[in-house]
Amino acid sequence: MLTLKQCGCTTRQIEMMQRLNCETPMEVLSLYPFRYECLEAVPFSEWKIHDKVCFEGALVNLARPVRLKGGRTMTRFLVETEEEIFEVTIFNRPWVSNIQVGNRITVIGRYDGACKVTAIQYNTKPLQQQLGITPVYPMKEGMRQSSIYNVIKKVFMAAFSQVEEGIPQDLKERYRLLDKKTALRCIHFPRTMNDVTQAIRTLKYEEFLHFHLALLMRKQTGYQATGTGKKFNRQRIEQCMNNLPFECTPDQKTTILEILDDLQKDKNMVRLVQGDVGCGKTVVAAMSMLASVDAHKQAALMAPTEILAKQHYQSLQSLLKDEHVRIACLVSAMSEKEKRQILEDLKSGAINMIVGTHALIQKNVEFHDLGLVIADEQHRFGVNQRKALKEKGTKVDFLLMSATPIPRTLANTLYGDMDVSTIHTLPSGRKPVMTQLVKKNSLSLILDELMEALAANQQIYVICAAIEENEAYDARNVLDIADALSKVFFGVGRVGVLHGKMSAEEKEEVMNQFQNNQIQILVSTTVVEVGVNVINATVMVIYDAHRFGLSQLHQLRGRVQRGSVQGKCYLLTDSKDSDALKRLDVLVKCSDGFEISRQDLMLRGPGDLLGTRQSGLPVLHLGNLFEDEKMIVCAKLDAQNILKQPENIEYRTLIERLQYTYQSELD
Repeated sequence: MLTLKQCGCTTRQIEMMQRLNCETPMEVLSLYPFRYECLEAVPFSEWKIHDKVCFEGALVNLARPVRLKGGRTMTRFLVETEEEIFEVTIFNRPWVSNIQVGNRITVIGRYDGACKVTAIQYNTKPLQQQLGITPVYPMKEGMRQSSIYNVIKKVFMAAFSQVEEGIPQDLKERYRLLDKKTALRCIHFPRTMNDVTQAIRTLKYEEFLHFHLALLMRKQTGYQATGTGKKFNRQRIEQCMNNLPFECTPDQKTTILEILDDLQKDKNMVRLVQGDVGCGKTVVAAMSMLASVDAHKQAALMAPTEILAKQHYQSLQSLLKDEHVRIACLVSAMSEKEKRQILEDLKSGAINMIVGTHALIQKNVEFHDLGLVIADEQHRFGVNQRKALKEKGTKVDFLLMSATPIPRTLANTLYGDMDVSTIHTLPSGRKPVMTQLVKKNSLSLILDELMEALAANQQIYVICAAIEENEAYDARNVLDIADALSKVFFGVGRVGVLHGKMSAEEKEEVMNQFQNNQIQILVSTTVVEVGVNVINATVMVIYDAHRFGLSQLHQLRGRVQRGSVQGKCYLLTDSKDSDALKRLDVLVKCSDGFEISRQDLMLRGPGDLLGTRQSGLPVLHLGNLFEDEKMIVCAKLDAQNILKQPENIEYRTLIERLQYTYQSELD
């Protein structure tokens, strides 16, 4: 395939496309419009108030801008057509006054009745040349639609002959799809909206087909290594599970048994355990690690933060206190002497289980015989980080844990190369957090409730979206709020601060003080989102709640769901945006993390939940994981069938091309 330079793009055009994450001609051609402007000349006699209209005529009078408050301008002028004279108003376009009286002008805008039009835009190009369908592309500040369109047109003309077909002929015929070249022409240069519909249908299917093929190939190659299954005493593991000071939920037991089955197989385990906040995934991890150790293998648990790593370490020590295993924790904040001793004991096999952050994947970390890797909050680790830890042993089983649960059918689509275990039920005694939407970005309306909580010796989280004041980001910040609350709660409770710019030692000190109730009000960023467990903290206040995603808010409020006391969460916002308030209302009415995650995905799209950018899998530009369920199912079945027929030349060509494109990931 040609380069963008070979397609005739200038240095400035190449830099512009790089800002849009387009490095190659095919990436440029995959920059699809997100909507289309349909411009049609309708006779004046058919215009209705509020209709979008367009017309061409002669400028009757010299346009003169009028200055308004806030630096805005309003310009009025008259335009004469063959049918009428229209009074046109346009805002913030003072340069229209540069057009000479009598010159032809095209106006596009909204009809307000009585021959009055509020213009959206104007130009001096003949109307006839502008009629039809115009694609509108995503862009960044300083870019123009015409500039993006010109690059796409240039690349399309230059690279057209090199566009490779992405769907086998028999599948195109079965589903009446377009060929790839025609689909690209129809999506970028459509003659009718039917062109657009057919192009999107074709390109969506191609995305899903390639995605499933890549997943299935990854499952067949990189994750299907074999060895000898682990031999351990299942009765010992099940007895340990039954001897815990609490009863495991049915879902926890089922998940543990599924993992034990996987560990005994000769094929590598690659399993995702997903469950709502507080569902008890740490117990599952503990039993899995114990089984690995019982098979004379080491087990490693990787957490995204030092706070969470240390918490897992403490939990494992508590859960496995009667089992003769040695557990260690490796984090950056430790002294060099401590690290050196742990590394020596890990290499000799004296340490059975290790918990840590990304420090575990450093080159100087060597295991005696690593048999199991667990990655908590797996979406926070890139696939290369997970792979680096997994490669520190032979026939290493891999367990991923996620507290961002999604419906099983969707999980099977997104994580088609893994087995999925789902924990729905929460441990007994856990009460859903009472959530209240406060339409004011201030504590004034809930101050009495906070005082009552402190009087009852309960603790409070206060979450802010920013660390410090920032002119470019209008949100409450940790430092200012902490300063203000120190005055509000003077003599009632001590205020502490926690944020990402603090050193590991500072964070640990603050969290220890909060856990020991030496700090009663902790003002923090979302660093407390994952895993932090302070049972006495029962109240959470979240400033600027509209700035967070639903799943993130649900994760945050899970911090006040750890004990038997009723947890409360107050969502503060001064947003007047109806969509934002509708999103927050979902949290008020719903406590099911699976449903919240589904709503979040529907409202904001899958984003990087797929991890496609970091995992090397095909990106979904057009596919909608909820609206296109039937197409997803068809594409998955077709992908399975393609891989079963390697003798089919067309199928084999497609497989080889995908293998070449995603080689590093499949390896």
